[in-house]
Parts: sequence; C-alpha cells; structure tokens
Amino acid sequence: MEINGMAHVMLTAANFEDSLRFYEKLLPFLGMKPVIQNNDTFYCVGGRTALGIIRGEEHYRGEKFVQRRVGLHHLCFRARTREDIDAAYQSLREFGAKIVHPPEEGLWAPGYYSVLFEDPDGIRLELNFVPGKGLLAEK
Repeated sequence: MEINGMAHVMLTAANFEDSLRFYEKLLPFLGMKPVIQNNDTFYCVGGRTALGIIRGEEHYRGEKFVQRRVGLHHLCFRARTREDIDAAYQSLREFGAKIVHPPEEGLWAPGYYSVLFEDPDGIRLELNFVPGKGLLAEK
C-alpha cells in the first residue's frame, strides 16, 4: 500500500467563534472551499486535502494550545511559489495572525522558505515552499 496524501486534519477550537473568523479568511485565501459550516464545524477542501475546525467542549474554552505537549506540534501547508509565501505573510498580518517568524529560509531542504504563525488558540501553522519535489521526491 502507498498513501495518496493527507485526506484531512481536524482541529478543536477552544474559542470556536474567534477561530471561525480566522479560518474563514485563511482557508479561502489558501484556495480551499468551505463544504461544511454549521454551529460546531467549519470544513474546507482544496489542494488534495481538507482542514476543519470543530467546537471544543465548553470547559476547555479558556485553554491555549501547547506546542510541546503530546499531540499536534504544528501543521504545514505547501505553497507553489516563494512569492506565495511573501503574499501570505502580508495577508496573515491583515488577518490578525500572530506571526512567529516572518518569511525566512530554513535548513530543512535546499531552497526551503516559510512563514510560521498561530491561530487564535495558539495552534502553530506554517506555510512553506520547497523548489522541485523537495524531500518528498520519489526515490
């Protein structure tokens, strides 16, 4: 068997309303289309994947994401061009995203270029560009 990408990722939002306002801007900007939106779920599809947010239980409402705790560390979307990263950076600032690091080159792969930011719950998200097939090239 060989997988064919990541089908979807679901994130639980401590403050669904704040997260909804953020992801309603971010995901369509990334070319993803909303397919489910109700009082507890926002789910978008695009780029051969999907991302959704769901309402967390009320007693967790005041909590924030802790990156080094067991579970998700961060989520990274792949962009098609280096210029996409720069454009995203400007839009993220307009969306009110907390920028962890502005666009910069990284050592993960030749030509790696990314921006790292947080959603309203502090969940870390990255948008990167790697020329060619990067580390995902078939051997």
